[in-house]
Amino acid sequence: MKKCTMSICLFFVFFCIMPQPAKTQSQLHLIKQDNLWGYIDAYGKTAIVAQFDDAQSFSEGLALVRLCDRYGFTDRTGQYQINPQFEDAASFEEDLACVKIKGKWGFIDKNGRFVISAQFDQAASFSEGLARVKIGGKFGYIDKSGKYIVNPQFNRADIYSEGMVRVEINGKSGYFDKNGKQAINGQFDKASGFSEGLACAKIEGKWGYIDKTGRYAINPQFEDAYPFRDGLARVKSAGKWGFIDKNGSFVIKPQFQSAGTFSDGLACVVGNGKRGYINKKGTWVINPKYDDAHDFSDGLARVKVSGKWGYIDKNGKAVISSQFEKTSDFSGPVARVRLNGRMAYVDKSGKIIWTQVK
Repeated sequence: MKKCTMSICLFFVFFCIMPQPAKTQSQLHLIKQDNLWGYIDAYGKTAIVAQFDDAQSFSEGLALVRLCDRYGFTDRTGQYQINPQFEDAASFEEDLACVKIKGKWGFIDKNGRFVISAQFDQAASFSEGLARVKIGGKFGYIDKSGKYIVNPQFNRADIYSEGMVRVEINGKSGYFDKNGKQAINGQFDKASGFSEGLACAKIEGKWGYIDKTGRYAINPQFEDAYPFRDGLARVKSAGKWGFIDKNGSFVIKPQFQSAGTFSDGLACVVGNGKRGYINKKGTWVINPKYDDAHDFSDGLARVKVSGKWGYIDKNGKAVISSQFEKTSDFSGPVARVRLNGRMAYVDKSGKIIWTQVK
C-alpha cells in the first residue's frame, strides 16, 4: 500500500511514466541547482531561489519542502506559510495535509493548525472526503472531523474511488462504501478500484469486471485486465492485448504484445517489437517504429529513437527532435528533460527555457 510520505528520491517521480494533468502558465516548476531545490515559472524565470533540501510540486497553493530534517510548506513567493517542523509530511489534498510529529501522523489545515491530532501510525491524504489511517497494525478510514467511518480492521486497504474502496477481508478483496458499510463481500483473489462504474476482479485465475453491487458485468475470462478509461479497457487474452467495451465485446481484437490506455483518443501499443499508436477503431494512426513511447499528454507524446527521447504530435510529426537522455510529460507549456547530463526544461516549440548550471 502507498504510505502517505514524501519521497526522498524526487528524480524518479519527475520522470515516471504516469501522465500529469494539464496546468496553466501560472504553474511553478521544480528545479535543482547546487544540490538545492527551487522553482521557475513557465518562461524559465526564477520564481523561488533554490534553497530547499527537498521539495514537491505545488498543490492547492502550497508546496511541501524540506529544510535539513524538517518539513514545512511555502507559498508561491518562497515565504513559509507553515514553518519546517514536521518529521515527514505529504502535500495538501482537500484542504488538509497529513504530517508526522513525535512519531505519529495527524492532519493540519493551511494555517498549520492540527485539525486532527497526531495519533496514527500511518496516514494517507484525503480522497473523496475520507482518509486511510493505520493504528494498532490495522487500516481504517476517518472523515475530516477525525471520526472513524470505517473502524481499523484491515491488513490492506486502498484509497476511495467513485465512492468505494477496496479492502482485504480474510485474505480476499472486497469493498466498503463511504457510509462505512460493507458493499461487496471479500471474495476476489485480486481487484482494482472502481473506474467508470466498474472494477477489475480476479477469481480462479481469470479477470472480469464487477459493478458496485458485486455482480459480474463482464464474466471472468481474461489473463490480465486494467480499469476502464474513456469507455474502453485493455485486456489480455491468449497472450495478446486488445480492448473491450463495457459489454465485454472486443472493440479491438487481441493482437498486441503490450498496450497502454487511451489518452487524447490514441493508445500506445507494441506491434512487431516496436511502439506506435492506434485509434479507438484499432487503426494504426502512427505506425510502430519507436524503441519506446508513452501516452499522449497535452497533445504531445514522448518517444525514443536511437537511444534518445523526443516528442511527437498526434500526426506522428517530430515536434521536438530526439535529443534528450530523459523526458517527462508536458505539464502545461513545459516539460522537464535531461540534456547532456543536466536537468532542463523545454517548451512546446523545442526551446530550452532553463538549464541546470553545473
